[in-house]
Amino acid sequence: MTTPENPVNTPSAGLPAGKMPQLRVMPAPSDANVYGDVFGGWIMAQVDIAGSLPATRRANGRVATIAVNSFLFKHPVFVGDLLSFYADIVKVGNTSITVYVEVYAERNRLQADTVKVTEATLTYVATGTDRKPRQLPPLESLISNPDA
Repeated sequence: MTTPENPVNTPSAGLPAGKMPQLRVMPAPSDANVYGDVFGGWIMAQVDIAGSLPATRRANGRVATIAVNSFLFKHPVFVGDLLSFYADIVKVGNTSITVYVEVYAERNRLQADTVKVTEATLTYVATGTDRKPRQLPPLESLISNPDA
């Protein structure tokens, strides 16, 4: 992270405290170029999967990606990095759900270097069996009532 005391990007202190990743994966050599740098498209696909998980839970069913609102590659990803994908719903509409995804790479696991490598915002739309947009269910209907 860049600070006035440290003008160079260095690994962060670790993974986000108190949060569970939606997805954890380690890229394989087939996910990278001949130099060991992981393809951006592979990372984008994993981000889409991670973002769809909370969207699917909120929609209580099928969702489709309708927009990649922003996508920033902050640092390269290498074969052997253990990637953790964190996803949070940031906006809910009538049929759409916008999700913010952060990706952290654990490098040199013996030294426990962790760096935020990617952040993105994606929008999903809830769809029915006909694959057309449908209303999101009320949030109250998704929360189980222990007294019922």
